Amino acid sequence: MCWSATADLAAGAGIAAIGAACVIRARRARDLPLAALPLLLGAHQIVEARVWDTGGGTGPATVAWAVIALPLLAVWVPAGVLCAASVSARRRLLFPLAAGLATATALAHAMAVRPVRAEIRGHTMGYVLDLPHAELVVAGYLFATVGALLLSGDRGLVLLGGLTGAGAALCWSLWELEFVSTWCACAAVVSVTLLGWVNARVPVATAERVDHA
Repeated sequence: MCWSATADLAAGAGIAAIGAACVIRARRARDLPLAALPLLLGAHQIVEARVWDTGGGTGPATVAWAVIALPLLAVWVPAGVLCAASVSARRRLLFPLAAGLATATALAHAMAVRPVRAEIRGHTMGYVLDLPHAELVVAGYLFATVGALLLSGDRGLVLLGGLTGAGAALCWSLWELEFVSTWCACAAVVSVTLLGWVNARVPVATAERVDHA
C-alpha cells in the first residue's frame, strides 16, 4: 500500500477490480454508493502512485488525493451507509452524516485557503495541511466514517467498521505523522469485505417485506 509507487499501483488496481465486481453484483440501487467504495479507494491508491512519481509536493495529484481522502470520504461513507440502511436504522445514522457534512466543510475550507503538501518519508507518504482545531476535525471524521458503519446495524458493515477502526488505531500507533496515508491504504484493503456484503444482501422484494414488517 503506501510503501512505493509500484505497491500503490498494484494494490489500487486489485482493489478497484474488486470494487467493480461489487458494483456489478449489487442488486439494489441504494446499495451502489457503498458497493462502489472499494472502486473509489482503489482509484485513490492509484492517484497516490502518481504522487510518488512526482516526488510529493503540492501538485494536482496531491490535491486530488487529498480531496478524495478528506472531504469526499467524510460524506460518501455516512451517506452510503444511510442509503443502504434499514428503515429502523436511518434516524440514528443522520448523526454521523451531519458530522460528515460539518467535517467535510471544514476540510474543504482548509484546503481552499492553505496548500496540501505531500512529503516522501522513507517508505511512507505524509500529507501536511495546516488545519485549525485538528483534533475536533479528526474526531468528527472518525465518527462520520467508522461511526456510521458501526451504527448501521448491518453485520457486514459493522465488521467493516470494526476493521477500519482497528486499522486507524494501528496506523496511529505506528505512523502518527503519516496516519492519513497509511490509514487510507488500510481502509482500501479492508473495503474488499464489501464484496461479501454485496453477495449477502437479500433480494429487493424480501428486503421490502422485512422493512415494512
